[in-house]
Amino acid sequence: METNTEKRFKYWQTRTLIATMIGYAFFYFVRKNFSFAIPGLSAEYGITKTSFGIIMTLVTVVYGLSRFLNGIIADRMNARYHMSVGLFLCAIANFAFGFGADLSTLITGETDGPMFTNTMVLIFGIILVLNNLVQGSGFPPVARLLTHWIPPQELATKMSIWNTSHSIGASLVAILCGYIMGTFGTNLSANPEVVAQIAANLNVDMADTEKMKSVLESASHVGAWKWCFWIPAVIALVGSVGLFLSLRDTPSSVGLPELHKTNKKGKDSSAEYKAFVRKYVYRNKWIWILGIANFFVYIVRFAVLDWGPTFLKEARGMSLSHAGWTVAVFEIFGIVGMLLAGWVTDKFLKGRAHRTCVFCMIGVAVFMSVFLLLPSGVSPWVMVITLAMAGFFIYGPQALIGIAAANQATNRGAATANGLTGLFGYASGLVSGVGVGYFVDMINKVNPEKSWDYVFMGMIGVAILCTFVFLLMWQAKADGYGEEENV
Repeated sequence: METNTEKRFKYWQTRTLIATMIGYAFFYFVRKNFSFAIPGLSAEYGITKTSFGIIMTLVTVVYGLSRFLNGIIADRMNARYHMSVGLFLCAIANFAFGFGADLSTLITGETDGPMFTNTMVLIFGIILVLNNLVQGSGFPPVARLLTHWIPPQELATKMSIWNTSHSIGASLVAILCGYIMGTFGTNLSANPEVVAQIAANLNVDMADTEKMKSVLESASHVGAWKWCFWIPAVIALVGSVGLFLSLRDTPSSVGLPELHKTNKKGKDSSAEYKAFVRKYVYRNKWIWILGIANFFVYIVRFAVLDWGPTFLKEARGMSLSHAGWTVAVFEIFGIVGMLLAGWVTDKFLKGRAHRTCVFCMIGVAVFMSVFLLLPSGVSPWVMVITLAMAGFFIYGPQALIGIAAANQATNRGAATANGLTGLFGYASGLVSGVGVGYFVDMINKVNPEKSWDYVFMGMIGVAILCTFVFLLMWQAKADGYGEEENV
């Protein structure tokens, strides 16, 4: 029969898991919303895709650095304050986004023209950088919280469940912002000057009746993009208050016993803590192996997500609507695979997440190879299921690397370790984004019919290489607690 202490611990454990899942989903509301505002900004102000591309590339780099820096901070700061204040600041940044045009007018004294538009792009760039610097305060506090509230032997299963918050947040903000862009704003489609300006901004010939439908749709919702920032900002603001009220930093914060002796940061000197981090994070070979593996995992994952629709259309002749659904199914299968990988890790591999990752990457390589070898006339559903199975296997390592890093560094260094491995993950964008695009353009000049096949061959090679990286730590223990507590 459970004691009162055990019941209270389970209550707070469940409360922390649910609160952080909802809270992290809200971080997506004020990070992924910008993409949905881009069509409106392009139509109304003529901001080029190149400008947006530069901003988004910069944002990826900044977010990766932010994850690393916030990881260092998270292991030394109360996670309750870190996560709630971070979400609050993201909400404030998004309120500022909505007033981007007004700020540009205030600075330039103009309401249109090159100076006005360039200033607004600069304002967006600055706010986006600041927003993503703070966005890094989302996951690191979670890594700290979950390692304090969940035993290592249960962490893979429960943190895999927690990882679904990524997809939940991304899906909900997509539905919300899609509704906003198609419903809100001022209808100026009857104003010929506005319609002509939008057509010019989008480089659309007004004689082209088909393309003018898109112009008129944009003219029907002028200013809707602002609400893509303001409404998610309000939701995030409420969420930040909810996080502050719901979370507690460690079990001892509510009078419960700690899971490990390694959490006694208040009794340790700064010098002792720095020595600990150096040994169990920066000089820990397992953390660096996990970081390198994360780099390869994210290359494969982002290459499919970012380039999947283009690849399926150009190389397999699939319509964009079907290609979009294929990528969506890839995500759904990925969530199922991630949950199963976490359960298998705890149930059969005694928490050795790195071993699960070996089998997952073999699965990725196998199904991507099958996909590459499919004949051209094969049913679209065969293509969908085959690529989705690659997603089923790739999401396991994506979630388990963070779990393995947290366990190897113990709960004292979990956030720092995840910040480091996360830095490797987002650095992969240089390969999966710019690298893949440049590679395809180069191959197209020589052999355009095979350019995407070579990309897939490269991704299969990356998956195989990643398998060998994971094999380097096959003999590693499930966690570093026993060794650390005996120091």
